[in-house]
Amino acid sequence: MSLTVTACLLAGCTVGPKYHTPPAETPVAYKELTPADYKNTDGWKVAQPKDDALRGKWWEIFGDPQLNALEEKVNVSNQNIAAAAASFFAARALVKEFRSQLFPTVATNPAITVQRPSATLSNGKAGGSSNSGSGSGTGSTSSATGTFTEYTFPFDATWQPDLFGRIRNSIKSAAYGAQANAADLENVRLAAQADLAMDYFQLRGQDALKQLLDATVVDYQNSLDFTRAQYETGIGTDEAVAQSETQLEATQAQDAALGIQRAQFEHAIAMLTGQPASTFSILVEPLTSKPPAIPIGVPSQLLERRPDIAAAERLMAQANAQIGIAKAAYFPNLTLSAAAGFESSSFTSWFSWPSRFFSVGPAAAETLFDAGLRRATMQQYRAQYDETVANYRQTVLTAFQQVEDNLASLRILSVEIQYQDTAVKSAEKSLAIAKDRYSLGIDPYLNVLTAQTALLSNQETAVNLRIQQMTASGGLIEALGGGWNASQLPSPAQLASKVP
Repeated sequence: MSLTVTACLLAGCTVGPKYHTPPAETPVAYKELTPADYKNTDGWKVAQPKDDALRGKWWEIFGDPQLNALEEKVNVSNQNIAAAAASFFAARALVKEFRSQLFPTVATNPAITVQRPSATLSNGKAGGSSNSGSGSGTGSTSSATGTFTEYTFPFDATWQPDLFGRIRNSIKSAAYGAQANAADLENVRLAAQADLAMDYFQLRGQDALKQLLDATVVDYQNSLDFTRAQYETGIGTDEAVAQSETQLEATQAQDAALGIQRAQFEHAIAMLTGQPASTFSILVEPLTSKPPAIPIGVPSQLLERRPDIAAAERLMAQANAQIGIAKAAYFPNLTLSAAAGFESSSFTSWFSWPSRFFSVGPAAAETLFDAGLRRATMQQYRAQYDETVANYRQTVLTAFQQVEDNLASLRILSVEIQYQDTAVKSAEKSLAIAKDRYSLGIDPYLNVLTAQTALLSNQETAVNLRIQQMTASGGLIEALGGGWNASQLPSPAQLASKVP
C-alpha cells in the first residue's frame, strides 16, 4: 500500500475518463447561398469575399458611422454584458479557490489568557488540571493563588495530498466552467451587438416609411385640392371629393402611427447602449444602407466561431471532469497535519526554547460502506455528461439552421426586391394613366384612388423588403458568431493566474 501511495504521489495519478470532444455532424458546404448565387444576390455581386471570416468590429462592414458609435457604447455600457462579465469573474475566482487546495494551509492563533478556576472545584483547590488543545499547545497548571496567565503562540499546518486527482479534477472542472462563462459573456455581447444593429436598421426603415408616407400625404393633398377645384367648377362630383378626403385622412393616420414603432426601436437602442430612454434620441435619417458581402467561410469553421457552441463544448469538458471527481471518492484521503509554537505561563519565558511544543502526524480516511452512494453519484455525473453531449450537438444543429435561414433570406429577398421594384414602376405607370383618364372624364375618380392605393402598398412592400434584407444581414453575422473565435477563450493557466 505504501508503495502505491508513493507511486501516486510521484506520478500525480488522476482517475477519471480522458476528455475528447465528441464528434458533431458538419456539412461540407452551405447550400442556401453558393458562389453561383452571388450574381443574383444584393451585396454579393462583385466577387466572393477575400477573407473567410469576420474580424473584430464586424459592424463596420455596413459602413455606417452612427451605427459604429452606438456599437461602441454597447461594449461599454450594456448592463447584460456587465452582468455576464461579473459572472465570468466569479467563475474565474472559483478556479483560484480550488487551486489553493493543492497547497498546505497554515494558520496561527496567538493568545494571552488570564484564568481563575472555580475555588469550589477539586475540593476547593484552584487549578491542578491541564487543558490540552488540539494542536494549539494550550494548557498550563494554575498557581496556588487561583489566578494565572497563559501565553500561547501556536502554528497549525494541514495538507491533503492530491493522490487520485480529486483536487486537480476540481480545478479542471472550475476552469472549464469559467471558460464556458467566458464564452457565455461573448455570446451575450454578440447578441446585444446584433440586436442593436437590427433595431437600428428597423428604425432607419421606419424613417424611410415615414419619408414615403409624408410624400404620399402631400400627393393626396394635391389630389384633394384638384377634386375640390373640379367640383367647384362643376366638372367633378362631391363623391370624388369625399373619396379623396377619406384617402388623405386614412393615410395621415397611417403616417402618424409610424411614430409608435420608431419610438419603440429608439427606446430599445437606448436600453442596449445603457442609456435612459428618456434622455436618448436619434435623428431621423431614412434607410440607405446596402447589404454587404459577408464572409461566411466553410461550415466546419462555425464550430470555432460561435460562442454558444464553445460554451456548450466547455460544459462537456466540465461534466467529464466531474466524473473524475466522483470516481476519486472511491479512494482514501490522506491528510498531513502539524502543529508547533510556544506556550508559557510567564511573559519573560514565552519565546524561550523550553516553552516550545509540537505535534505531527498523518491521518487516512476511507469510506467502507455507503449503501451505493458513490455508485449513484457516478451514474448521475455520467448521465449529466451525456446530457451536455446532446446539448452540444443540438447547439451545433441550431447554428447551421440559423446560418442557412439567413442565407436563404438574403438570396430570396434579393430576387423578391427586383420583382417588387418592377411592380412599383408598373403601379406608378398605372396611376399616371388613371389620372389622365380621370382628367379627361373617361373614368371615375375611384380608379385613381385604386391606383394610388396600389402604388402606396407596393412602395411600402419595397421598403419593408429592404428592412428585412438588412436585418437578415445582421442575423447572418450573429449566426456566424460575429468576429469572435474560440482561440480567444482564456486558457486554464490564465484563469488560475494572479493577474485579475
